[in-house]
Amino acid sequence: MKTTLHTDWTVGDVCKGFIYDKNEGKGLFGLGGKLIIQPEYQRNYIYGDGKKDVAVVESLLKGYPLGLIYFVLNKDGMLEVLDGQQRITSFARFVNQSWPFAVERNGKPRYFNSLDADEQKKITDAKLTIYVCEGDPSEIQEWFETINIAGVPLVKQELRNAAYHGPFVNRARAVFSNTANANMNRWQTYVKGDPKRQAILETALDWVSHGDIDGYMALHRNDAGIDELKNHFETVIDWIDSVFEYTGSEVCGLEWGRLYRQYHGNAYDKDAVTKRVDELMADTQVSSRGIFEYILGGEQDPSLLNVRVFDEKTKRAVYARQTNDAAAKGISNCPLCAIGHDSNSKRIYKMTEMDADHVTAWSRGGATDEANCQMLCKTHNRAKGNR
Repeated sequence: MKTTLHTDWTVGDVCKGFIYDKNEGKGLFGLGGKLIIQPEYQRNYIYGDGKKDVAVVESLLKGYPLGLIYFVLNKDGMLEVLDGQQRITSFARFVNQSWPFAVERNGKPRYFNSLDADEQKKITDAKLTIYVCEGDPSEIQEWFETINIAGVPLVKQELRNAAYHGPFVNRARAVFSNTANANMNRWQTYVKGDPKRQAILETALDWVSHGDIDGYMALHRNDAGIDELKNHFETVIDWIDSVFEYTGSEVCGLEWGRLYRQYHGNAYDKDAVTKRVDELMADTQVSSRGIFEYILGGEQDPSLLNVRVFDEKTKRAVYARQTNDAAAKGISNCPLCAIGHDSNSKRIYKMTEMDADHVTAWSRGGATDEANCQMLCKTHNRAKGNR
């Protein structure tokens, strides 16, 4: 791969012809129309938070370098930003006052047009350090994955988008990375993460590929459509809605793709499910995250609920009581050993040799409190299970 160093381009040069698309959340063009600031495979603009974008402009006002920027020279003569689009979009927004923001000068907010002329010139005349790269697509993709990205590191799906860029990625990002998509609020009820950082797209790909995202993207890289991806994602979302009424934060980020594959063939009464969810959500003894799979599985696996364990104070109190009673009666302090006839029937176990156990199992209504706690030797506790 060939690289050419340019130190003659300024911020003002790159800002010429800058266009920012608010609907898609990205900078489009610059350098007088010769530069594509955000190729389709790149991530959305994420610096527009009033902090990172301001920091870019503050750096220019202080005369600090913005770090290396990389462009790719295409065969048609157009340049694409390989690394640096967040910084470029930030300073170009400020200079061109596209989706404007202010910086603080002498305790007052200042937009570009309200800065003193010398400060405006300091920004626009700032020289950039830019490498222009030329090479085969595979070389460019490999370089994109390995260069030291300044600022916010790329997440895995952003790297995948670069590695498998093409019509499939372009169309998938237009649907799943577009925060203006009318379905986004509904999707984010169940899918965790920032669409701009490709979280929704990554989840959709994970669900349809059964976890083999790279294999799926490689297979479909040149597809003109994304119908299978969209249909599967919506099918899973619709299935969740058909089973559960509850839409609280506990349902966000669960393994819905796996749960759909495992349970979508079962029939559920939504009203009965809703009632049971409400009951379990109100139970302070259980972890709410496991409630949904517990219900889907017919309430056969109480371990999914991560029932609250006895605290150390409770265990010590119960151990002391059992041990004192056992010593007075000349029997084992493990109630199950005490009713046996072997050598352990009179054994006094150390606390470290015992486990706390629910006398009445939680799944049968037993509470996690001292009145329902007993200390058993580890052998009997493990054998007792949920009986």
